[in-house]
Amino acid sequence: MANIQSFTSIMLIFLFLSLATANYYETLSPQQLGSPEKLTHIRFYFQELISNQEPSIIITDPPKVMNDAPLPFGSRVVLENQLTLRPELDSKRVGKAQGFYLSATQKPGVELEIVMGFVLTFNEGKFNGSTLSVLGRNHIVSEVREMPIIGGTGAFRFARGFAHARTVRVDYTKGDATIEYNLYIFHYSSFPFPSHHQGF
Repeated sequence: MANIQSFTSIMLIFLFLSLATANYYETLSPQQLGSPEKLTHIRFYFQELISNQEPSIIITDPPKVMNDAPLPFGSRVVLENQLTLRPELDSKRVGKAQGFYLSATQKPGVELEIVMGFVLTFNEGKFNGSTLSVLGRNHIVSEVREMPIIGGTGAFRFARGFAHARTVRVDYTKGDATIEYNLYIFHYSSFPFPSHHQGF
């Protein structure tokens, strides 16, 4: 009987110590990524179409206080814009952008500044199915605007970098615009870890 009690006590102590040292994370080595970090340049054209029967951007929440700005302070816009290989609208589509604009300046007039966030999903070539996330300030009237790339999925896991946006053309009557984007991304070309991990 005493032996059974001693064995039970030992097992309880072992179980307690196991639970006390258990954790929800583990430390990994960057060498496990299996490939060197790469720098990739991507260029495409961001097609913003308001005049379409199904516009690619809509204002979801007009501000309560209006001014003479094209997009008054507090405006919220949702977008789903096509990405094309060339500036022409009928050019080959290579992906889409889904995201939002927030008008973030109280200055009246055309000094348009927005906080912009969107996910780029590619559907062509080696990056088919991969995504990049962009979030930053976009000063529309500047010739070239720079925004950070904050992450990605698929071929762009661990992505970081920046995007340069340059307006190619804009129709002030219709509101349509074409913007050239040049992206510079550090990322890893392979990632051997499984998508579903076992418990630690």
